[in-house]
Amino acid sequence: MFNKNIKLVIAALIIGFGIYQFTEGNIGNGIMYLLLSTIFIFLYFKNEMILLAFLKLRKQDFVGAKKWLDKIKNPEGALVKKQQGYLSYLYGIMVSQNNMNEAEGYFKKAISLGLSMDHDLAMAKLNLAGIAFSKRRKPEAQKLLAEAQKLDKRDMLAEQIKMMKDQMKKATMPKQQYGQPTSARQNRRSRR
Repeated sequence: MFNKNIKLVIAALIIGFGIYQFTEGNIGNGIMYLLLSTIFIFLYFKNEMILLAFLKLRKQDFVGAKKWLDKIKNPEGALVKKQQGYLSYLYGIMVSQNNMNEAEGYFKKAISLGLSMDHDLAMAKLNLAGIAFSKRRKPEAQKLLAEAQKLDKRDMLAEQIKMMKDQMKKATMPKQQYGQPTSARQNRRSRR
């Protein structure tokens, strides 16, 4: 993995060599070098280790994803701010299976650093809402859930948001004791 600044230097050198090829009359080589430089520019904004970790997570391979993420030694120097947010987001997803307190910290850090895509931000807020609800912080959970719903413009998380809202409603409904009649039954019996 290259440092983010080294990627820009490599891209600038390749672009310079591509321009040199244009001046020499080798237009095909110049175009090829310009296209090659776009790879390094792309990798400046999208870190290769994070992309590989995303691929592993799609296959539910948490161990493989962690292995790729652990190769990023100095996140502040090697990654731009949004990539640091995605690094925290991925760690939050992986840790949420075992440790909610640690996952909450990762998701909050990811939100504060920023995520490029709205549905990723919505997913982070949805996870935070679930954690807050499980810790009996219902107002915070409702606020995060509303924010996640606003960010989910393509309804990719609509089903999960609906399930979370249903769980919140069930948790707030008064529990009836088994064997006791409901108020409607009591009203009918009193009329007879």
